[in-house]
Amino acid sequence: MRRRIVAAAALALTCLTGWLIVTPVAADTPIVLVMDVDGPIKQLTADQIARGLDTAHADGVELVIIRLNSPGGLFDPTRLIVQDLLDSEVPVAVYVSPAGAYSGSAGTFIVAAAHFAVMAPAANVGAVSPLEAAGDKVPGSQAHKVSQDMRAYIRGIAEVRGRNADALEDTVWKATAYSAHEAQRLGVIDLVAADLPAMLDQLDGRQTTTAAGPITATSRNAIVRYLGPTILEHLLGILTMPEVVFVLFVTACLAFLVEVLFPGLIIPSLLGVVTLALAVLGFLNLPGSWLGVVFIVFAAALFYGETTVPGFGFFGAGGVLFLVLGGIFLFGDFFRPSELPEPSFAVNPIVIAVIGGIAVGTWLLFVRLAHAGGGETAGFQTAADTALVGRRGVTLSDLRPSGRVRIDDRDWVATADPGVSINRGEQVRVRAVYGAVLKVERS
Repeated sequence: MRRRIVAAAALALTCLTGWLIVTPVAADTPIVLVMDVDGPIKQLTADQIARGLDTAHADGVELVIIRLNSPGGLFDPTRLIVQDLLDSEVPVAVYVSPAGAYSGSAGTFIVAAAHFAVMAPAANVGAVSPLEAAGDKVPGSQAHKVSQDMRAYIRGIAEVRGRNADALEDTVWKATAYSAHEAQRLGVIDLVAADLPAMLDQLDGRQTTTAAGPITATSRNAIVRYLGPTILEHLLGILTMPEVVFVLFVTACLAFLVEVLFPGLIIPSLLGVVTLALAVLGFLNLPGSWLGVVFIVFAAALFYGETTVPGFGFFGAGGVLFLVLGGIFLFGDFFRPSELPEPSFAVNPIVIAVIGGIAVGTWLLFVRLAHAGGGETAGFQTAADTALVGRRGVTLSDLRPSGRVRIDDRDWVATADPGVSINRGEQVRVRAVYGAVLKVERS
């Protein structure tokens, strides 16, 4: 039993740390650590690479390999990655793979900062374009300033690593991209290798200088370990998907709206707090725009207005419109697309359309309940609401078809049937109750 418990604990530890050991390690056998970066570069990418370099240093790994296939990404996390590569005491090889892969924009800086830069056949690198913090292409004179900064930055990296500074600077200044063999010929990269074993054979015996001093790579017949994402990083990867963050924001707003309409319910409040916290966590790890958040919150406020002053449809239609605009502007600007193959952080239009369709359907359902003849059996009526049905009162304003009425000693928002007008001062009878809205008719 004790042996089984120990084995289970070891398996759990393996899953948490993301290690996958291919073969047993001999004392004199070199160890190579492989990490995969596939997709846009963001803060989570920088955190994963930093964890991998720390692990490699602690475990005495001879070489770290980052297999890169990325259209680019955010520049701040890219700077952190470059800094980690330049400060690494363990040699790092960045391998743009598989064949046909692309290391564009921000990925070019990572390739340039590696101790060994390697590409697979038919892969390409380059085409750097300045990006704002929100993920949009930098406009006007600001673009010139950012471009100058990037040119100096990539030239400095190239000089440290002994690469062709002019060719790398052209990737920023002229948005130039290079094929694998062209990049090797120009001195942008060191090697072209068809696969990982071929790369390990070619790197063996090559010299480089790390933060710890000159090192000769020993990679032939090395033991290969793969460092995958942890369970927490898998979860963060899901939470930093723009579509997930959008849905979480909408869910939080609707949950709080339900709590306002029907106070005292515990589940909507808890759901709203949890989904809002998860949405903010994902939002802060993406190039988000607070304008999108404001639009989503305003949409929820308009939906609340529809529940309190029904009959016009203005609030409901506005809520749907601002909900869609919130999805559009939350992580991108559809009206200023980049001319370069930059990664997109915008919410998928299909997801926006689905959420908008659900909002329209819910709004139409509410309008039907609030204005159709009958509706006395609405499922969300409480006992107090049911007690109001049949009570009589007087209108405080004209109902055309909505306005205000007084029942007993309390004022209410009320609505009559579509097309029905009830003048101020007339007697009315309550037909149904919808939260804070009464459905009335002439008494």
